Amino acid sequence: MPDMEPSFLTVGTGDTQRRIAVRARPGSGPPVVWLGGFRSDMKATKATALDQWAAQAGRAFVRFDYAAHGESSGTFTDCTISSWLEDAQAVLGTHIGEPPILVGSSMGGWIACLAARDRAAGGAPNAGLVLIAPALDFTEDLIWERLTEAGRAMLMRDGVLRRPSHYAPEPDPLTLKLIEDGRRNCMLGSPIDPACPIHILQGMRDTDVPYAHALKILGRLPAEGTVMTLIADGDHRLSRPQDIARLVAAVAEIT
Repeated sequence: MPDMEPSFLTVGTGDTQRRIAVRARPGSGPPVVWLGGFRSDMKATKATALDQWAAQAGRAFVRFDYAAHGESSGTFTDCTISSWLEDAQAVLGTHIGEPPILVGSSMGGWIACLAARDRAAGGAPNAGLVLIAPALDFTEDLIWERLTEAGRAMLMRDGVLRRPSHYAPEPDPLTLKLIEDGRRNCMLGSPIDPACPIHILQGMRDTDVPYAHALKILGRLPAEGTVMTLIADGDHRLSRPQDIARLVAAVAEIT
């Protein structure tokens, strides 16, 4: 299926202004919005598979690239959880006119939960959340807490730490700015209620976001309307055909 050309949305002002690339497929039903992971983009396997499903099912589907990801502009080391949340909120405000299903992968799960919480607090309902290996609070729990004392000292001294990536040839630039902003956006210290159905898909062989972290998230969510699917042989990507089938089914069951 040929890919559609993106449209662009201007977010921010002055030195923080960036162009956010968006692909919005028209259709019926609650609009499905894809929120990708850290250093991923909207052409990745799961996002593309959901777009193909949406085209075949006639469903509305929106995907986009955060600043400094994919086809969007911006400098990666200038970005934070707050700025990527602002990107997501701008896309929702421009392209979504009815309660959406937010589908968040890894870091996108955190962004989805923040956006859903803010929408619910402002009286804008959500249709549902589907979270794939959700990495809520990952800057603190999965980066800072895992760093050695030497790594923390280097980050504090230089403002950036370059960590080898399993998913890209070049290392991930982790900034002190990202860590400090992450602390202001942490969610796991209190209950989380996005006021909608939630389905978590989590691989038990995930070394980036261990399933124990997903269980911690589960403990902060309302019991009513929340489902978790543990995939015993699943890794962090959850991009195999059987994983994609589970993802599509989880999205399709929310109406």
